[in-house]
Amino acid sequence: MQWRSLLGMGTESPTSQAKGERVQEQLQASLLVLAWMVEARDPYTGGHLWRVSRYSALLCEAIGLPAVETARIAIGGFLHDLGKVAVPDAILRKPGKLNDEEYAVIKTHPTVGARVLAGHPLAEFVADAVLLHHEMPDGRGYPNGFEGEDIPLSARIVGICDAFDAMTSSRPYRAGMQVAQALAIVESQLGRQFDRALGRQFLELGAQGVLNHVAGHSDDWIPLQSCLVCGPTLAIAREQRAGDTLFCPSCGSGYRLEDRHPFALPQVVPTGSRATANDLAPRADTALIERFVRDTAQALVTEGNR
Repeated sequence: MQWRSLLGMGTESPTSQAKGERVQEQLQASLLVLAWMVEARDPYTGGHLWRVSRYSALLCEAIGLPAVETARIAIGGFLHDLGKVAVPDAILRKPGKLNDEEYAVIKTHPTVGARVLAGHPLAEFVADAVLLHHEMPDGRGYPNGFEGEDIPLSARIVGICDAFDAMTSSRPYRAGMQVAQALAIVESQLGRQFDRALGRQFLELGAQGVLNHVAGHSDDWIPLQSCLVCGPTLAIAREQRAGDTLFCPSCGSGYRLEDRHPFALPQVVPTGSRATANDLAPRADTALIERFVRDTAQALVTEGNR
């Protein structure tokens, strides 16, 4: 397998294999942290990369893909917007609809993402998802206008999940759609914007309620909390506890986590404080990334050892 040569595996000792696994984890984590910091430039996309990755994994599992392929596509989902590093803040954070020139800039992000990945040891496993997740079965997508099954499976999966999350996420100029409304749009675009068979399976996941613990969340079962001014922009990390403070990444309003019920998540309570520049400096949720890396790396290394 390719992972064997990539990680230096073969007839090596268990110690060498463990070192190879650590190298793979470090390589993956470096990309995920970079992607997280790119996402953090837009205060209204908190959790987007995690959600797209999570939806992608759920869809992969539903269609029976092996664990190693599921892991690769989940990583691709986490990295799919890497190319937005080259999109100016004035466009990325624009509160209204983009004009044609601005949209043309946005449409460069898949190609830029592929360039960012070029030469990275993990590129061959995630490049399709990064470069081609905006392609459409009817050929109206970008950057290449591919059609049907000319679009790689990973890109077709991530494309559905990315669009669904965009529809169910809030923006400054509109509230996110309800899951049922977004699923209805997915259904209306089967065979056009979305792969027909994969889209139907995604709709089935929605009908079963499997997507509900991801939609509008920043981690499993941890919903985004709402700033009184800006809406759902407050992402609570799994490790945060009552008494911790956080700030709206859009307006800088301060909040404190408080326990309201012994069996419920802490609730955000406004403090009247304002964020400093340091408070608003982007920070990756390293604990979430470590969990994600640990889970996906194990699947990839297991495949490499076969």
